[in-house]
Amino acid sequence: MRIGIDARMYGVKAATGIGGYIQNLIDQLAEIDSENEYILFMNDPAFSEFRPPTSKFKKIKVNIRWYSWVEQLIFPIILYKHCLNLIHFPNFNTPIFYFKKSVITIHDITPIFYPGPMVKKSKIRRLAYWLVLRLSILKAKVVITPSNHTKDGIVKYLKVKTKKIKVVYLGFDSKLVNRSSQMEIDQVLSKYAITKPYLLYLGVWRDHKNLVGLIKAFEILKIKNQLDCQLVLGGKADPNYPEISQAISESPVKNQIIAPGFIPEEELGLIYQGAKLFVLPSFCEGFGLVALEAIYCQTPVVSSQSTSLPEVLGDSAVYFDPTNPEDIAQKVLEVIGNKNLINTMVDRGQKQLLKYDWRQCAQVTLDIYLAA
Repeated sequence: MRIGIDARMYGVKAATGIGGYIQNLIDQLAEIDSENEYILFMNDPAFSEFRPPTSKFKKIKVNIRWYSWVEQLIFPIILYKHCLNLIHFPNFNTPIFYFKKSVITIHDITPIFYPGPMVKKSKIRRLAYWLVLRLSILKAKVVITPSNHTKDGIVKYLKVKTKKIKVVYLGFDSKLVNRSSQMEIDQVLSKYAITKPYLLYLGVWRDHKNLVGLIKAFEILKIKNQLDCQLVLGGKADPNYPEISQAISESPVKNQIIAPGFIPEEELGLIYQGAKLFVLPSFCEGFGLVALEAIYCQTPVVSSQSTSLPEVLGDSAVYFDPTNPEDIAQKVLEVIGNKNLINTMVDRGQKQLLKYDWRQCAQVTLDIYLAA
């Protein structure tokens, strides 16, 4: 087969979780499949940096921005030229005028509930999102989701038949340095001016991530409970969500909130390991990959009880109500001083991780390609 992969979001720097998904999927497909040919459609700088892992992989530079009109009008022309037997679109934004065989991955349906300011302000953008999402699903032979929660949401809100959807759990980055010397950890912490025990969040800064609620919970911990710690909010600030930066700047404990921006991959394991707790306060998650990475680094996780997170994390996390900053603070306190509970969570976490493997993800995905 001649299989296309829309790899325009390739790499963690390009599109966070989706970019990492594409990168790991390609890496593992190269390991397990020597029969089929893969055509990867990429944007710079990933195109220039990427080295095809085998002769079966060919990269094509398209430099077409995702969520753009060029994606809808020009990209399908390029795809038709390459005579693909199948193409995998790793996100909902497929070109609606491409009608040949496709598989699509929908990681979550968060935009239905949290559309973001750009979509909220524009009826055209709202219409475009729904049109692209519905037509992409309609045209696809198979819809892949990373959790049963996302699958159930697609069935409920988009009226898709269950048999068309396949749940394929993701893996986690086992290349993260998961046991380092304290000296190595301290060097990275010093770089980011982290000087105390800290609570960690990593991810995008958007409304559905509930960072404002986490900041309020941190204020409770500092002022009411006198907890001697810092809050580290990793990830790049998004100008479309100024309320998060505003919550930091107006916080009475703002001098104890560290915002290091995008953290390089080679430092992630050290940042995870150095944290006392990893906190994931999201209102909505399709999978929660960062929490699994924290668990891999043996850092206990306190998590929102919403959407897919209980399914993915199982009994390895302690859960809170994300709408209640008091409850977030209370659950942090329950864990952070309890060594027996932390040890239990770490043990449970290592067992939970056995469910998630990029090789298995790629194998199941390849099976879907071949059967489509």
